[in-house]
Amino acid sequence: MRRTIALVDDDKNILASVAMSLEAEGFTVRPYADSEEALRELLARPVDLAVLDIKMPRLDGLELMTRLRRQTPTPVIFLTSKDDEIDEALGLKMGADDYITKPFSQRLLVERIRAVLRRLDLTPDANDKKSAVMRGDLLLDPTRHLCTWRGQQVDLTVTEFLILKALAQRPGIVKNRDQLIDAAYGESIYVDDRTIDSHIKRLRKKFKVVDTDFDQVETLYGIGYRYRET
Repeated sequence: MRRTIALVDDDKNILASVAMSLEAEGFTVRPYADSEEALRELLARPVDLAVLDIKMPRLDGLELMTRLRRQTPTPVIFLTSKDDEIDEALGLKMGADDYITKPFSQRLLVERIRAVLRRLDLTPDANDKKSAVMRGDLLLDPTRHLCTWRGQQVDLTVTEFLILKALAQRPGIVKNRDQLIDAAYGESIYVDDRTIDSHIKRLRKKFKVVDTDFDQVETLYGIGYRYRET
């Protein structure tokens, strides 16, 4: 199935070259130089994934994702300025699935897009009840991308869902950052260690909205993370 990718960047040279590269890889590309136009279009006609530049006039990538996510769970990859750690950390904190720093190779972007889409395709058959993970008050149902805690729904990104699933499947067992990167991104994708830390912080924050006492995801400093046994 041909996937549709939205590409939003005020640099028209980047739009043209990246769109051509993605189309050569078999994607349908909808390029936008105007972020406000992009928002209107993406709300009316959702895509499989959006690649958003963070620093754009009028409506930056962070605000664009925030407004988009109010109505659709579209996966997002951010394009950030080179070595701008504030952009990267803020983007992940707000729920982006991945980020790439400029300048970037178009091959790397294609690999990251395919990695996020593969995560979406890992949904088990709807009749496979064994795919659900139940740990005390936690329910993770990959067939519906559903996460609940004490009966209340917790909206997780694809990346957050896969990280939590990797931890909850084996409570009490410590997972280091490399193992969580493999679980969420795939073994062939390089991701900085602190990316996992940002996703964990965001995940905890979402659970604390529904339960201020949530403390199931434990940090073992210098080692990794584990899902607390109950």
